[in-house]
Amino acid sequence: MTDHAQIFGTGPCPFRIHLDILGDGPYRPPRMSTKDERSRIELLQGTLDLLILRTLKIGPAHGHAIAKAIERESDNVLLIEQGSLYPALHRLIKRDWITFEDGISENNRRAKYYQLTAKGRKQLRVESSKWEKMAAAIARILHQTEQEGR
Repeated sequence: MTDHAQIFGTGPCPFRIHLDILGDGPYRPPRMSTKDERSRIELLQGTLDLLILRTLKIGPAHGHAIAKAIERESDNVLLIEQGSLYPALHRLIKRDWITFEDGISENNRRAKYYQLTAKGRKQLRVESSKWEKMAAAIARILHQTEQEGR
């Protein structure tokens, strides 16, 4: 998996869209942290949604399992905070991209198991394509800048 987090650095993201989606105060972009809590990475709008959709492509999972899968697949670079994960899951439910069923986790606790809808599968394809184009464009710009600096 490409380390897209390195592409965007750890500073403020100029592409961030400021929206008060829930109407409950100033917009705070989803955050992921690295193993070093002092170094945080702000996500581009929609990136966490894409990661969740991609994770659920494999099959239904509860919230903690989704966060752990993203951590594992990113070679422990990306850590999804609960304060970002659950609002994103609710947003995806509202958009009808995922649904959920109540179940019991492997720890014998009640849990919601999230799964992709047909609409979510289609959106995953759309968002993946957009992400790949954007990441390739940014990589081209970064490589061009490196070559000019020689």
